[in-house]
Amino acid sequence: MGQDIRLKASDGFELGGYRADPAGAPKAAIVVIQEIFGVNHHIRSVCDRLAAAGYVAIAPSIFDRIEPNFTSGYTPDEVANARKFVANPDWAAMLLDTQAAIDAVKGIGPVGIVGFCLGGSIAFVAATKLSGLSAAVGYYGGAVVRFADDKPKVPTQLHFGEKDAGIPLTDVETIKTKRPDVEVFIYPGAQHGFHCDERASYDKTSTDIAWPRSLEFFAKHLK
Repeated sequence: MGQDIRLKASDGFELGGYRADPAGAPKAAIVVIQEIFGVNHHIRSVCDRLAAAGYVAIAPSIFDRIEPNFTSGYTPDEVANARKFVANPDWAAMLLDTQAAIDAVKGIGPVGIVGFCLGGSIAFVAATKLSGLSAAVGYYGGAVVRFADDKPKVPTQLHFGEKDAGIPLTDVETIKTKRPDVEVFIYPGAQHGFHCDERASYDKTSTDIAWPRSLEFFAKHLK
């Protein structure tokens, strides 16, 4: 269903990515922002699922400036290695590359964005800073709290796991307090990465609520 693509950012940098197109006429487009594991099998499968739901889905490889074509699995060693990308993240560069993906699909119709982990934080920041979006959804973005004073320009929905070891519930409450304009959902018992069915922390019960909720949100705002 999908294919590897090339994108060009406004500063001239070329990056890779993955794009999946629906069988029929697309409803809209959705940019998918990766976890720290790159545009790997899981992120591609998210794109494929969105395409099956009628959307053009595009995932930019936002680590290409550091290590082109990086992808990773979820063993402890792989996780430890992937963490190097977030030791000192270049938010400006990642947003440039996210904007490139938005620009690549904006001719299709309304554009949404969904991100996971690091990508969940980027999705929130994109909603506050980038142009061309109509809706944003973020899953367990640990840095959202740092940017919570910024107001999203588009409808925004956030998902967090109650048992996320990296995102204390006090952070989630801070986000809810500072951003009453954002939909925030907490999933009982869910850990970080609960949406990824390739990780030990996968929580089917939470995902079966969160994902349809996300699709419903996009259907409402990407008209």
